[in-house]
Amino acid sequence: MLDTLNTFLGKVIVEIINPIILLLAASAFVVFLWGVFQFIWQAGDAGARETGRRAILWGLVGLVVIFGAYGIINVALSTFDLTPVHKLSQ
Repeated sequence: MLDTLNTFLGKVIVEIINPIILLLAASAFVVFLWGVFQFIWQAGDAGARETGRRAILWGLVGLVVIFGAYGIINVALSTFDLTPVHKLSQ
């Protein structure tokens, strides 16, 4: 039964969780880059600089949260003696 659970959770992580994490990380990175672009492109406008600064901040917060969730998933899987995410793709 534990093997079945391990296989099921492994497939859920590889097929569902990992693509979602990748999509969210890419989205946060795009928000970060958009903020950098706004901050540099409209450096003369204080309001646009503030908007760019906020986008940079939220992009970084998003990346930290996403990669933190990825780490927590790996720690939880290791704690319960299940296959960690990085070992499933090998």
